[in-house]
Amino acid sequence: MSEVLNISNLSKIYQKGTIEIPALRDINCEVDKGSYLSIVGKSGSGKSTLLNLIGGLDKPTSGTIQFNEQELGSMTRYQLALHRRFAVGMIFQSFNLIPNRTALENIILPLVFAGIPKRQRKQRATELLDQVGLSERINHLPSELSGGEAQRVAIARAMANEPEMILADEPTGNLDSGTSAEIIDLLVSLNKEKGLTILMVTHDKETAEAVSDSIITLKDGRIV
Repeated sequence: MSEVLNISNLSKIYQKGTIEIPALRDINCEVDKGSYLSIVGKSGSGKSTLLNLIGGLDKPTSGTIQFNEQELGSMTRYQLALHRRFAVGMIFQSFNLIPNRTALENIILPLVFAGIPKRQRKQRATELLDQVGLSERINHLPSELSGGEAQRVAIARAMANEPEMILADEPTGNLDSGTSAEIIDLLVSLNKEKGLTILMVTHDKETAEAVSDSIITLKDGRIV
């Protein structure tokens, strides 16, 4: 496997007035292309902060994040927007679907931003919904979907522009155990069958151990 992500001496410190709040301290790790990595730890350990930095939603205080040998910390806002649009797909605990858009329209939106022609957008979004088992729910609003269905739409949306890596931040945090297992199975199949690199933040160490190629445990912003 070739390396897709290299994180070196990464730290993130938030400033609240005169007080410094360290979220991450001296993180070092490498991620191989096509691997499934889980990041586990208690609330406040820095898991989501690390995922947000990899996703280009925030910039590090110090250290480097190299994605395919491109340094994220030195990118412009426009370059980071392109990174989020094409290199990574993000999945959130709360789904983050647009409430007044149908399942199909939620997936079409990132394709619009990517400049995909109109006819191709609908075809691609329809195919993605079929892949996640929601071909009969394409015209439903998020309020008309179950939690598991909403997360499947979110996964399909994250895949819209064919990213190299999926960043899943507690993707089963709002779901019951049965639905959670279905979502994890879907992520595993994307990893094994499509070769997508998966980085998953989770509290569930047992699930992480069952599906991951490797696990990073964070405590107080450090790898332990």
